[in-house]
Amino acid sequence: MNLLASMRYLVALNEHKHFGRAAQACHITQPALSNALRALEAEFGVVIVKRARVYLGLTHEGERVLATAQRMLRDNEVLLQELRSDADNPHGSLRMAAVPTAIPMLSRFAAMLQERHPGIVPAVLSMSSQDLETGLENLSIDLALGYTERMHLPGIKLAAWPQSVEHYFLLRRAKKPSSDQLRIGQPLSWAEAGKLPLCLLTSDMHNRAIVDQALREAGAPVNPAIETNSVLALALAVSAGKVCSVLPGGMVDAVRTHRELEALPLVGPDVRTPIGFMTQDGVRASRALEAALAFMQATEWQAHLQAHEGSLGD
Repeated sequence: MNLLASMRYLVALNEHKHFGRAAQACHITQPALSNALRALEAEFGVVIVKRARVYLGLTHEGERVLATAQRMLRDNEVLLQELRSDADNPHGSLRMAAVPTAIPMLSRFAAMLQERHPGIVPAVLSMSSQDLETGLENLSIDLALGYTERMHLPGIKLAAWPQSVEHYFLLRRAKKPSSDQLRIGQPLSWAEAGKLPLCLLTSDMHNRAIVDQALREAGAPVNPAIETNSVLALALAVSAGKVCSVLPGGMVDAVRTHRELEALPLVGPDVRTPIGFMTQDGVRASRALEAALAFMQATEWQAHLQAHEGSLGD
């Protein structure tokens, strides 16, 4: 039995919650995956997977094996990167994830990091805040970009690097397209925004909780015309239809070339939310993660961050 491969199959099964999809993700057949997991159970003398016609989850003992598997796979990746890298040329994968509204920032960070260190292969993932917390806890992601104020994991200490503060804008179609880029209009109250047909993120997103709270404080109803879990869908819905949306400045900055749109700063209340990078503290960093943490402090990234920060010149 290849212990490391079997541990990888267990992690894949936990991620996909389905034997067939887990096998496909691991590029093996479903019987091969099932046989490897049974061999793992025989090795440890415990039942790991609850079995029926469909996947039912892991046993209590299985959860403990899973936690060890996650640590083993990460330690293996850290070791591989140390063996393949030299002092100035880190090599290896780097799994990074951000809440949807921070994806533009993370995408730019990944591109600039990869240009500086071609040996690093970043993965840029969009996740809800809850999934970010899970990823940090089980070490399935190396670096998270999200709402630092809500990240509190029991028994786990996180290290955070503040990056920006979200300011919120109403995005809508302009009555007349501008000559060059999206126009920044006059401030609008949240109460007035609540009267408009809004396209908002779904209720499982923390950004939606922020928007709902601001609307309630302003005495406005929370009754979206469209809901989506995609920030791209938010912007496209505004471009294509008569709905408006509420977006943080970083997202508005990402669509500034759309001349047919305008963004109005939202006030009353003045809502500002800190965004930052986070990792699990006390865990040995891979060479790729070390390079990413160093790049955060670089003048090049700090200047880029300031140029695209969320106030849009407020």
